[in-house]
Amino acid sequence: MSIFTSTLNQIAFLFALIAVGYILMKIHFLPQNSAAVLSKLENAVFMPALVMGTFIKNFTAERISSAGGLLIISFILAFIAIPVAIFVSKALTKDKYIQKIYTYGLSFSNFGFMGNAVVSSLFPDIFMEYIIFTLPLWILIYLWGVPVLLIADAEKKQSIKDRLKAFVNPMFIAMLIGMVIGIANISLPEWLTKTITISGDCMSPVAMILTGVVVSSISLKKTFTNVRIYIISIVRLVIIPLAFMLCASFIDMSQTVYVCAVCTFAMPLGLNTIVIPSAMGKDTSIAAGMAVISHLLSLVTIPLIFTFIK
Repeated sequence: MSIFTSTLNQIAFLFALIAVGYILMKIHFLPQNSAAVLSKLENAVFMPALVMGTFIKNFTAERISSAGGLLIISFILAFIAIPVAIFVSKALTKDKYIQKIYTYGLSFSNFGFMGNAVVSSLFPDIFMEYIIFTLPLWILIYLWGVPVLLIADAEKKQSIKDRLKAFVNPMFIAMLIGMVIGIANISLPEWLTKTITISGDCMSPVAMILTGVVVSSISLKKTFTNVRIYIISIVRLVIIPLAFMLCASFIDMSQTVYVCAVCTFAMPLGLNTIVIPSAMGKDTSIAAGMAVISHLLSLVTIPLIFTFIK
């Protein structure tokens, strides 16, 4: 019951915030440009703060040296999952922009907000190892996922200059600053630490309200009858974690690495596909539908997957 309850509480919290954004837009309490304003706040303040805080706390010389195996395995698994994500995305649609949204969603789950809450509740003994395990994913997100999949123009072939320019974004800069502060063990003033922490804590709640704002402008019937969204969600929530669990049964792997990997793979589709493209004026209707449906389905899939771990 603890698995189901933990998942249910987290999903209920997420959907309550989605409902807030949805209702406020439907009753015209919020202005029409709310999505643009919220997404800019997310991209310029909340997400950079979350990324910076994550790396300041966890990207230390001590943790990196003691958890080298976790980091290496995480990188290897990510580099295996990404080509699969690209293949599945291309098989589902010819639209270049939607392909990139699908690829990002399959490559990077909601391992941060959802993953942290679920793992800290169900597997508190390995929570710190889980945080370390996800560090390579954060690095890949801001080295490749954000600049190549979410920021770059899908219809335009990128030059080297374009790719380098895409890296100059608040999230990537925040990651570099966090790495330097963490590895150098620089002590920050308490007021600054609190500012970074509290701003980072705002990321997920505001992202869910933003999701509700976006959902309010799309057809729910069209969203809930979009077969491709269900396929992407099932691949993310069921096929990928089960495929890993099957392969892991033939490999000598520590229980800690195994649990960290399954927890990462079993989370629903992430929220960056809404937050970042929305700030750039791109269509986020498909991404909002992916977030809503995958988080709903995870209410069933996460307890089932974690039952196998238990």
